[in-house]
Amino acid sequence: PILYSYFRSSCSWRVRIALALKGITYNQVPVNLLKDGGQQHSAEYKTLNPMQQVPTLKIDGITLSQSLAIIHYLEETRPIPRLLPQDPKKRAQVRMISDHVVSGIQPLQNLNILERVGEKKLAWTQHYIKSGFEALEQILQHTAGRYCVGDEVSMADLCLVPQVFNAERYKVDLAPYPTIIRINKALLELEAFQVSHPSRQPDTPAELRA
Repeated sequence: PILYSYFRSSCSWRVRIALALKGITYNQVPVNLLKDGGQQHSAEYKTLNPMQQVPTLKIDGITLSQSLAIIHYLEETRPIPRLLPQDPKKRAQVRMISDHVVSGIQPLQNLNILERVGEKKLAWTQHYIKSGFEALEQILQHTAGRYCVGDEVSMADLCLVPQVFNAERYKVDLAPYPTIIRINKALLELEAFQVSHPSRQPDTPAELRA
């Protein structure tokens, strides 16, 4: 497999966690979202990913984009360890939390959005992370065990940790979200979350390396 990724992309990080959890060895091709006007806009990369985003995964003779689509494919073809619970209610909760982050919070911080927002981008980003986390904190109070849904790592956790990283990067006060803080801390103790961390990628700048 070949993963086209950017070290600080939260979407890419979700997929890196999934690959690590499932023990899938892969090669990584960095796509720098800032260099050369954004390498994702190159003609070569557009043939791989017409949306000009990361991640893109080449695996099993197909090319996939969109992080949750990739994770679902990995789950269906390499089901151990399981990232979606067997219980349909818990499975729905995992998907709900994942969509909450992937559709409701993260897209509003995409590079192309922030470029249009301009000098107000910090206030913009903080506002939408806070409003999203207020809702997510309430949801997690009903679903969480050690992790987002019960005591098993799920796709929801793969979405949560990169979003908390983004919140910290944009200087959001996390004190009002104790459940989010607790789960994030527990997940960052796991090897799969550590090896996939933005500070430990091939394209991580030297000054940001762990």
